[in-house]
Amino acid sequence: MDSAGQDINLNSPNKGLLSDSMTDVPVDTGVAARTPAVEGLTEAEEEELRAELTKVEEEIVTLRQVLAAKERHCGELKRRLGLSTLGGLKQNLSRSWHDMQVSNAYKKTQETLSQAGQKTSAALSTVGSAISRKLGDMRNSATFKSFEDRVGTIKSKVVGDRENDSDSLPSSAGSGDKPLSDPAPF
Repeated sequence: MDSAGQDINLNSPNKGLLSDSMTDVPVDTGVAARTPAVEGLTEAEEEELRAELTKVEEEIVTLRQVLAAKERHCGELKRRLGLSTLGGLKQNLSRSWHDMQVSNAYKKTQETLSQAGQKTSAALSTVGSAISRKLGDMRNSATFKSFEDRVGTIKSKVVGDRENDSDSLPSSAGSGDKPLSDPAPF
């Protein structure tokens, strides 16, 4: 039985069959025969080395065939189990993301960004407090009080006019006895 022409994978459904897509690397023994012998080797040693080289090259071809058969079998098992390439890709990405998260560089970057966020939050809080304080000071100023009084006067004139004209406004059912409610103060 020629082992180079057989599928060595005993679990494979294609036992003994070779794929047409597999190509063997031809061994050109003529090139080896044409090269001059290395000085210091006898003809017997040279012949022994050539035989060993041929044997190793044949083993490489056999191993390639075995690997191809194993890959086909693996693909068939994945197909039967419903494992897709997309699922494998998602699993690889998930594993890579996890590996990145546990890396020292990620942890240091996360810590630095966290500290920067805390400092930014504290700075914005300080700015907010300063603005709030300034607005409070401005509201207590004479200019703002004067402005507020004028707006209140205008508002009372507008609302007062509406209250006087309330008899002419259509009222909703049952609300004729109730005066119009004053909206929230300005």
